[in-house]
Amino acid sequence: MATQTVEALVNGGKATAAPPLGPALGPLGVNIGQVVAEINKKTVDFKGMQVPVKVSVKDDKSFSITVGTPPVSSLLKKEAIIEKGAANPITDKVADLKIEQIIKIAKMKSDALLGKDMFSKVKEVIGSCDSMGILVEGKQAREVIADINNGKFAEEIKTEKTELSAEALKKIEEQKKKLQEELAKRKTEFEAQAKQVIEQLAGQPRGTIKAKLVEMKIPSNIIEALLPAEAAGGAAAAPGAEKKK
Repeated sequence: MATQTVEALVNGGKATAAPPLGPALGPLGVNIGQVVAEINKKTVDFKGMQVPVKVSVKDDKSFSITVGTPPVSSLLKKEAIIEKGAANPITDKVADLKIEQIIKIAKMKSDALLGKDMFSKVKEVIGSCDSMGILVEGKQAREVIADINNGKFAEEIKTEKTELSAEALKKIEEQKKKLQEELAKRKTEFEAQAKQVIEQLAGQPRGTIKAKLVEMKIPSNIIEALLPAEAAGGAAAAPGAEKKK
């Protein structure tokens, strides 16, 4: 019996008959409502994340559903309870996870990770934290990986411990709040410094002003948000200046 397959990314627990699923399943004659209901049942634990699913439909219109796991970055965001990683992960930190949470993700993504054992897979997940501005056990990725290489967390990784106490979860939330407050404070300080430089160098070429801001290590997203577009004469327009019609 021939089988046709449809693959798609859906919102965990919230798949609908709208694209991409509906149009792809329609020509196969399968009951789309039943497929969607089954997908939502299987992906309910991945709410808020994009989940890869594969729907296999046979000639008799029966179907089976295979659910993949979201990308490591999505699982990290879910564990950290954040919507996105840091704009500048080198300097900005948006969350601090426990080793148990990293082990949990390594287990969920076990088949997709390159590591040969759980120790390698845990370190692989930790490496992804660096590019998102996420700390692990209060440290940056390279420091935690060094700790693991030196035997720290060996028992947790060996037993694949993933459970956290209510107290630990509370501390995680408190640390996240603290990091976000620090991030907001730093952003305010950077914006104040950038505005001062832009005002002092008003009339200078945009490139000159930008070079100064980069020299001061002002984050690029703040520079682009605050630095005026270059006027026709080559100089940066004054902040708030309106274009003449």
